[in-house]
Parts: sequence; structure tokens; C-alpha cells
Amino acid sequence: MNLRPDLAAIAGQVAPGSRVLDIGCGDGALMLALRDKQCDVRGIEIDGACVERCVARGLSVVQGDADRDLADYPDASFDYAVLSQTLQTAARPDRMLEQLLRVGTRAFVSFPNFAHWRTRAALMFGGRMPVTRALPVTWYETANIHHVTVADFRDLAWAKGAQIKGEWFFSGERPIGDAGANLRAEFAVFELA
Repeated sequence: MNLRPDLAAIAGQVAPGSRVLDIGCGDGALMLALRDKQCDVRGIEIDGACVERCVARGLSVVQGDADRDLADYPDASFDYAVLSQTLQTAARPDRMLEQLLRVGTRAFVSFPNFAHWRTRAALMFGGRMPVTRALPVTWYETANIHHVTVADFRDLAWAKGAQIKGEWFFSGERPIGDAGANLRAEFAVFELA
């Protein structure tokens, strides 16, 4: 299976046999990859059609809104809590991060970096909210309600007392180093403890 780069980075770090909660699991691609590693993987997804597709694939997914439903999970009930391309859609990303770190011993968070140079250029030269390969829909169609950057996320992790255990950055499908990541990365993945 060909995973999105951020999901592949996460799947590569999760130990076989781990208990994993995939929050905003979408079509279940990460869950399938982790199931192949004999992980006990569960999902929560707000979109009913995605939940249906996941369940049809034999995945354990419930329909729910992570903004409020994560509070129902017990402390440290998973080895990993994963939030891929979802943090920027949360009503309160700071509270969502607290819940991730409460529910999982470790957490993975991936997001589009709104400080990427293409985004900056679209605003500066076009005067409009950008439509880029990382942000492919117009401002009025997007689920993104909080624009987060690599620098912003590092500050939030620090403010919440989280330790950053790993960072991965991507420009399109290609991994890039961390030098200048706030300007060069279209997507970022962080592992927190």
C-alpha cells in the first residue's frame, strides 16, 4: 500500500504489537498499515462515509468528534495517539493536544505548514488565501480553521510540557531536513511524549 508521506513516517515509528488510536482516521490507510504490523489499532472519524468505508474494510472505527469525544477515553489507554492532518481542524488545538498526550503514552501529530514559502508567496503576490498542492481547496471549502506553522507547533508543544521525540518534514512527497523547515516544509510530523 502506498501511504501518504506523513502516514508512512508514523507507521515506520510505531512498534509492532502497539495499541494505537488514530484520530481523524479518514479512509483507514494508516490503520491498515499498522494492522499489518499486528498492532491493536482503533479509529475515530467524524465523517460517516469514511467510517462506513473503514468498517467495510474490517477496521475498528467509531464515528465521533474528537473535539469532545477524546475526553471519554481513559488515561494512557494507548501506546500511541495519532492525529494526522487534523489538528488544524480542531476547535481548540491546544486542548486537543492535551487529550492526545493524556490518552496516548506517545503522540504523533502531522499538519500542513501554513508558513511554507508557496503559501507566503500566494498571500504576498496574489493577495488571496492560497490554493497549493498542500492546501488544495479554496478558503471557503477548507476544514482548516486554525493555521499552524512548524514554529507555532513547537511553541505549543513546549507550552504543554510535551517533549518532541522526533520531527519529519516533507516538500510534496519528498522528505527534507529540518534546516529552515518553517519555510521549506509543506507538511510536518512530530512525535511527542
